[in-house]
Amino acid sequence: MNMYLHELKALRKSGGGWACAMIALAALFLSLYPSMVSDSADFTSLLEGYPASVRAMLGINLEYITSILGFYSMVFAYIALCGGIQAMHLGASILSKEARERTADFLLVKPVSRARIVSAKLLAALTVILVTDLVYFLVTAIIASAVATANYSLSMFFMLNLPLLFIQLIFLAVGLVASVFFSRLKNVLPLTLGVVFGLYMTGALLAAGSEGELARYLSPFQYFDSIYIIEHHTFELQYLIAGALIVAAAVSVCYRVYIKKDIHAV
Repeated sequence: MNMYLHELKALRKSGGGWACAMIALAALFLSLYPSMVSDSADFTSLLEGYPASVRAMLGINLEYITSILGFYSMVFAYIALCGGIQAMHLGASILSKEARERTADFLLVKPVSRARIVSAKLLAALTVILVTDLVYFLVTAIIASAVATANYSLSMFFMLNLPLLFIQLIFLAVGLVASVFFSRLKNVLPLTLGVVFGLYMTGALLAAGSEGELARYLSPFQYFDSIYIIEHHTFELQYLIAGALIVAAAVSVCYRVYIKKDIHAV
């Protein structure tokens, strides 16, 4: 419990910073919605001039763009990107920082198992992500209600936001695996940005192309189609399962490697 509370205290500022950043980004986009609706014909006409592949890459669906949920589904792609960076950075740094800060020897001589160390750090990271997402959802729900020009389903708004948590869990798990194999990195930010932006661009290119459903497995950002959620009020089960398998496999590898590996303080 002491390790969990210590990690939680160390992560609270970064969690608050990410929550504020994502809220500010969502507020910036949502503040444009009323003016977009008032000029919806011109706005739609402008978007129709874009090639279909470009609209797909940007997450624009002309059929729903004038509704608050459809407009938010376009905005959400950038929120998910921010959430993925936060989670990947958390996962990549929370275990490896002991080697970077030369505190591994101090931590590992304590009368606790390595499995408990991983569990405490993982639980702290999960808590930060959950609190960040909860604050983000509550504030953006208020903002969306303030700018909406018609009634909308709050439960559907929640469903559109829930993939943020799923995507973060995937990148947190990927970051944990990276942290046990690259524990002596001086800075995990280049690794974090490289992986997240790489997968984001892969997903954007897949959305713009015609590679088929199987290709979507290559990018977690393509596991959750906002328009599918709006139309069917559910998630695509096969991609939920794929995400769960990635998380389970990555966390399992993290535990196995961290328990057995030699960890150097310097």
